[in-house]
Amino acid sequence: MDYKEIIKKIKPEMDKTINFLEREVAKIRTGRASPSLVEDIVVECFGQKFSLKQLAAISSLPPRSIIIQPWDKSYIEPIEKAISRSNLGVSPIVDKEIIRISLPPLSNEYRQSLLRVLSEKQEEARRAIRRWRQEVWDDVQEKTKKGEIREDDKFRAKEELQKLMDDYDKKVGEMGERKKKEIIE
Repeated sequence: MDYKEIIKKIKPEMDKTINFLEREVAKIRTGRASPSLVEDIVVECFGQKFSLKQLAAISSLPPRSIIIQPWDKSYIEPIEKAISRSNLGVSPIVDKEIIRISLPPLSNEYRQSLLRVLSEKQEEARRAIRRWRQEVWDDVQEKTKKGEIREDDKFRAKEELQKLMDDYDKKVGEMGERKKKEIIE
C-alpha cells in the first residue's frame, strides 16, 4: 500500500474536524447578532426535543437583534422558555407572533470568558487533528515494519503528514483569529 493512500484517508476526517470547529465557533456570541447563536438551542415541545431551527425562521437585524418567527403559534412559549434557559444571557421578548432577542453590549469580563471558550474549542480541534496524525503515523510505521512501505517512503510520509498538519493547524488558527476580532470589536 502506498503511504499517500493512508494520508488521503484522514483528509475527510480532518475536514470534518474543521467543519465542526466552524459550527462551534459560529455559536460563540460576539457583539453582532447572528442566527447561528440560537438555531441549535434545544426546545422541548409536545414531549419531544427539537432544535430551534426546526420550529421557526430565524433572522438577524443588525447590529444586535435576532428575530424568531415560529412556524406555529403553539411553539412560542416553549421557544421563549428554551431561550431563557440557554446560556446566552438574554431575555426573549414576545411580540404577537414573533420573538425578539436584543443582545446587550458585551462587558470586558464576558469578552474574556468568550475568548477562553474560543481557545478551548481551538485546542479541542488541534487535539483531534493530532490524534488523526498519530493514527496515520502508527499505521505507516506498522506497514514499514511489515515491508509494505519502503523506509524512504516512511520519511516522505512523515514530511507530508507534517505539511498536512501545518495546513490544518493554520486553518484552526485563522478561524480563531477572525472570531477573536469579532469578540473584541
